[in-house]
Amino acid sequence: MNDHITRRLREAAEAHQPDRARILARVERGAAGPPARHRTPPFARSWPRASLAGLAVAGILATGGLAVAGIVRTPPPSDTVTTAPAAPSPTVTPSPTPSAAPGSVAPVPAPAPAPATSTPTGPRPTPSASSHPQDGSLRSEGSVDSHSTVYWAQHNLVLKTAQPLTSLTVELRIAQTGDVRDTGNWRTLPSDDFTVTAQESGGVLVYRWVLKPGRTVPAGQHEFAGQFNHATGTRSAANDGYRVDAQSSSGPASVWGGFGPAR
Repeated sequence: MNDHITRRLREAAEAHQPDRARILARVERGAAGPPARHRTPPFARSWPRASLAGLAVAGILATGGLAVAGIVRTPPPSDTVTTAPAAPSPTVTPSPTPSAAPGSVAPVPAPAPAPATSTPTGPRPTPSASSHPQDGSLRSEGSVDSHSTVYWAQHNLVLKTAQPLTSLTVELRIAQTGDVRDTGNWRTLPSDDFTVTAQESGGVLVYRWVLKPGRTVPAGQHEFAGQFNHATGTRSAANDGYRVDAQSSSGPASVWGGFGPAR
């Protein structure tokens, strides 16, 4: 609204052309009045009127000129919208990278060390095609008993079956590594249900349990163990092994493997 009024006033001021003759005529008409009652000399009577007329004309011209000059010189309001300066974005300074000296070769970073791995205490057979610890519902695991010493040892076989067994033959085979002699054996199943033998043949001590005809091994976990003396020192069980042949309602099953360290 203020911009519109200012623009109209400026246009009117620029178009205004003062009529000096008309202004002087109006001043003279205003100065002419009824004759005074007291006669005064013509010169004295005309001087004040002329002075007043001149002053009035000068004042009108001066006022009009000032008004026009003020309107013309007043600059129009700027339409520019002032906005706050945006905050400068942080400057990221790259970290200095050490450069190699002229003619030298940059060093190659050393590879990170491989994580340390724990080594099991005691010999554990390496899995191979000769190991078959599970067959259907029959599972097995062989281990060296933790109570074994430098003179004597015991091998354990844990047998798990999900179905009753109507036929079972278990063999533990101990390699002759020096002075290996049988000192006993045991199992968690009733001793009357098995025929047990322990004999050496071809440099191997063999413990064998054979389920008697008409007997049944119930489903569950069972254990067999063979005990023997050996030459003084730490004995390796790498060449020892076991084999199990069984029969259930699902058919025959066989498992075999070696003896790892005690758990």
